[in-house]
Amino acid sequence: MNLAPVVIFAYNRPLHLQKTIEALKKNSLSSDSDLFIFCDGNKNENDKNLVEQVKNFVKQITGFKSITIFEREKNFGLSKSIIDGVTKIVNIYGKVIVLEDDLISSPYYLKFINDALDLYEYDEEVISVQGYVYPVKEGLPECFFIQGADCQGWATWKRGWNLFEEDGKKLLKKLQSKKLIKDFNFNNSYSYDKMLKQQIKGRISSWAIRWYASAYLENKYTLYPGKTLIYNIGFGTSGTNTQNKYLSEKFNSEINILPINLTRITIENSKNGRRSFELFFKRNQYWRNPRMLLYKIYKILIKSFIK
Repeated sequence: MNLAPVVIFAYNRPLHLQKTIEALKKNSLSSDSDLFIFCDGNKNENDKNLVEQVKNFVKQITGFKSITIFEREKNFGLSKSIIDGVTKIVNIYGKVIVLEDDLISSPYYLKFINDALDLYEYDEEVISVQGYVYPVKEGLPECFFIQGADCQGWATWKRGWNLFEEDGKKLLKKLQSKKLIKDFNFNNSYSYDKMLKQQIKGRISSWAIRWYASAYLENKYTLYPGKTLIYNIGFGTSGTNTQNKYLSEKFNSEINILPINLTRITIENSKNGRRSFELFFKRNQYWRNPRMLLYKIYKILIKSFIK
């Protein structure tokens, strides 16, 4: 098997990164995988010490076929760092597996991702493979497709990443002109269009919303596992982009430690998968909306008084 290189993006969380590496090394394919680590530069003096700890730690990593470290002299920020790093590696190797420094992977993560990359390599409709899946209540197939792309423990080919559009304005204009906003938002269960608008206005620098929009507009699909192979330990801790403890409670579930039976399936939107995502988003809307959160607390207080 021609294994895809693994790329990890790190910044100022040495303990998180250490756990990410430890979990990855438990994969049977880790010793045969090339590892690339992009270490971002510090934003300010407050982050300098932690950034140096990260850079010192990655120099001690072992257990992979090869290890290549890229140290940013200046702070790129996560979005720019990922776009630059993925482009650099995928242009050389033709495919890439992408992790951030707060993602714990299943022992079968690398096998599933590499098997899927091989299985669907020549299927133009498939743009990526995803290791994480939401902890939905409804049962999911062993594997399934959903239109678009995702951002936690994912992988793609050069042909897929070539479709990435950096210009959020172009993406939003196409979504609006084709009247796709409702479907793009999973039947208006999650405001992805608002996230795209925030990126356009510079309020957030998300690469992920542009990746999703790019894939969606090209009518491409991402393969998901029925049970998650990724656990995010960054929620509610020191993450720059994920500082909400409620997200960890609502968006994480126990990692699947069993191998996935990967077989070729029809490349189309999974009705069960998409519906499960919609219901999950609807059930958890109040965790992202302050007004809805206050309303939820209000209802709880009222019920307690009634009792």
